[in-house]
Amino acid sequence: MRCLPVLFLLPLLISCGGTTDKKKKFTMNGHYEPLEWVRGTSIYEVNIRQYTPEGTFNAFAQHLPRLKELGVETLWFMPVTPIAQKNKKGSMGSYYACSDYTSINPEFGTMDDFKALVKQAHEMGFKVILDWVANHTGWDHHWTIEHPDYYLKDTATNDFLRASGMDDIIELDFSNPALRKAMTSAMQFWVTECDIDGFRCDLAFWVELDYWKEARPQVDAIKPLFWLGEYDELEKPEYGQVFDASYSWAWMHRTEEFYKKQLPLDTLTGLLHQYDALGDSTIRAWFTSNHDENSWNGTEFEKYGSMFKALAVFSFTWNGIPLLYSGQELGNTKRIDFFDKDTIQAGPWAAELTGFYKSLLRLKSAHPALKAGDPSVTTYRLQTSDDRHVLAYIRRKGEREVLVVLNLSDQKDLHFDITSSELKGVFKNAFSGAANDFTNEKSFELQDWEFMVYER
Repeated sequence: MRCLPVLFLLPLLISCGGTTDKKKKFTMNGHYEPLEWVRGTSIYEVNIRQYTPEGTFNAFAQHLPRLKELGVETLWFMPVTPIAQKNKKGSMGSYYACSDYTSINPEFGTMDDFKALVKQAHEMGFKVILDWVANHTGWDHHWTIEHPDYYLKDTATNDFLRASGMDDIIELDFSNPALRKAMTSAMQFWVTECDIDGFRCDLAFWVELDYWKEARPQVDAIKPLFWLGEYDELEKPEYGQVFDASYSWAWMHRTEEFYKKQLPLDTLTGLLHQYDALGDSTIRAWFTSNHDENSWNGTEFEKYGSMFKALAVFSFTWNGIPLLYSGQELGNTKRIDFFDKDTIQAGPWAAELTGFYKSLLRLKSAHPALKAGDPSVTTYRLQTSDDRHVLAYIRRKGEREVLVVLNLSDQKDLHFDITSSELKGVFKNAFSGAANDFTNEKSFELQDWEFMVYER
């Protein structure tokens, strides 16, 4: 590989063997290779309870045309299973305290309603993934009566073991072969009965890796799926042997600290180096909000202030998959209650943010240089005359390129040049459509936390 005048270059995914989506592919190091549609997708997390005043599948279905027009491609439904009533939190309980893995929460509708929603989504071109909570159930899951041996026991109380820090859920025992078989069978149920396209696996690293290795091929045998694991590969890289994509928790936390504590930019670029070193065996998922962050730690406006748009641009243009939470595209400005009814509200910037995310979603879907984990795409950090405040990079596939320039500072009227020879040619502004020739003129002026995105 030729030497490049850049600060770092993302490594490439090495794969072998030709096949189709009928059969999952493996990379040379034993990892699964994602289905092709995954590389260009964006994921939208659906909070059914809070999405509409009705809080039902049928009410949410009315928003599918709007989300299609917005450019959303994959719908991630928070758990749709019934909620345990014993020791439940709030008036309605937690989605993540399941009482039956193969039934529908009546709060949302019926199984037929959910099947109809998935069918309609598929007909409109969406993919559908389901939140799966394998590590624990609620206290009155029917297994607690029928199969108490499926659970870990608290030796101090001789009762079921409460999950760490959460007294409404109890932990399952994955050393029990019968539990493993039952869990895998439950996952197969949703693929067979509802034709879902994948799973977002809650707290995936709380479940033994060898279980996921055992379960995935059995579930994928029905149809090849997309597997998104809730873990950070910096902490649990071994889970990349099973999951197609993983969370970037460290990045999410570091960027909040960066903004609030006014840390130097190299605290972010240094972290990107660490992610870079992991390679592309699994794809990173980038985000600024989700159900946990919004409810417990604040909206993206609370966490990132004026930086929130620049971070969204990063999430959609760096190597990976962007995640959006319900209401982000509408500028929802409140922390949404988790255990009680609290309908999402559009914020004062709804129209502006809808247009902003529509442009990003279109670009992510359409531009080949933004494919995630694609071995033929390279990502270059560009040198500038002000690397203390500016993060600039190009993503390239053949002759197609996306240029991103971020002023990650509160510096107003920031003047700088891109000094790297990698930038040249005519680009189009992804938001305004205006053309810029960067062959000779590479000077920029950005306001505080401002960004520019160009494509060619």
